[in-house]
Amino acid sequence: MLGLLGKKLGMTQVFDERGVLTPVTVIEIVENTILNNRTEEKDGYTAAVLGAFEQKESRLSKPVLGQFNKSGSSPKRIVQEVRDPDFEGEPGTSLGIDLFEGIRFVDVIGDSKGKGYQGVMKRHGFKGGRATHGSKFHRGLGSTGMAATPSRVLKGKKMPGRMGNERVTVQNLLVVKIDPEKNALLVKGAVPGPKNGVVFVRKAKKR
Repeated sequence: MLGLLGKKLGMTQVFDERGVLTPVTVIEIVENTILNNRTEEKDGYTAAVLGAFEQKESRLSKPVLGQFNKSGSSPKRIVQEVRDPDFEGEPGTSLGIDLFEGIRFVDVIGDSKGKGYQGVMKRHGFKGGRATHGSKFHRGLGSTGMAATPSRVLKGKKMPGRMGNERVTVQNLLVVKIDPEKNALLVKGAVPGPKNGVVFVRKAKKR
């Protein structure tokens, strides 16, 4: 199914008619414009090119600006291709939150929060050494290499490095409420990324 680009506004909580509290993430589904189509005859697959979030013309080159002018759309900051074998839609068509009417579960895709360069205790959950006087082994990762055979560090070894800022998909989130007036989608639980981060919401593939 075709999904839509949106913005994560943050988390809150709602109560149902029985008084049960549910933690929810509020996602603003902004207006998505179809910029182009990919067809089986021309490209070998079927997909839609979506654009969202307004952008100044002065920040775009003329070749990039041309794809927006061709579809009759204003310049967009985020452009994403969405594959859908059953998709039918003309360039210039606007899509909104009404696309999710009647859908109970969604998948949300986004970039997780970046945490910078981290050590093995934070990044991989290592225990570390004894925190006693004179130990000299507190937060280190310990030995990494081998002896003469194979005399190298094996690929995939858990080491310090950049943590976060990875593409994450959270599946099967329950749609608690749809607010067409505020273009807000309330889903149960947490979704990847910081506040005001861009996310992609689609119908759950496994439900």
